Amino acid sequence: MTSESVSPQEAKRLIDQGAVLIDIRDPAEYLREHILNARSLPLTDITAGKKLEGTEGQTVIFHCLSGGRTAQNANVLMKAASPVPVLLMAGGINAWKSAHLPTIEDKKQPLPIMRQVQIVAGTLILIGVVLGYTIDSRLFLLSGFVGAGLLFAGVSGLCGMASLLLKMPWNRPDK
Repeated sequence: MTSESVSPQEAKRLIDQGAVLIDIRDPAEYLREHILNARSLPLTDITAGKKLEGTEGQTVIFHCLSGGRTAQNANVLMKAASPVPVLLMAGGINAWKSAHLPTIEDKKQPLPIMRQVQIVAGTLILIGVVLGYTIDSRLFLLSGFVGAGLLFAGVSGLCGMASLLLKMPWNRPDK
């Protein structure tokens, strides 16, 4: 069984005819912005064995941010939706927006955690470089420390900065 890729315009046409759109991004990404009537089923849940329910007789269209996660995990997605037909939306929500199709955006939701990590790491590296040149060359160590942390996160899959940022008040869900 193979999956077929569809353009955002074709996906919209199919959705209007009753296809089900599944957003496989993380819940925080979905809450920040999503396509109207898209159902959230994170890839982490799917890879953990969660099956898609309530789609009997309907075509299922999966999407992510840019299409990479859906393409890389096509086989897993097809198994999760089996036996219904599965399509992958090319270019993800980014292509959907580029096609001037509407999304629902909630800017009150925090940025996805990896974007927060990139902002904080970039800021700390820049501060370390500026302070290293202007105040004391030992302050370059700040940039080196952040770089080492990023290297460790990439190799191990464990990101201390992401863990710390997840504990910040803006990343805690309202209870």
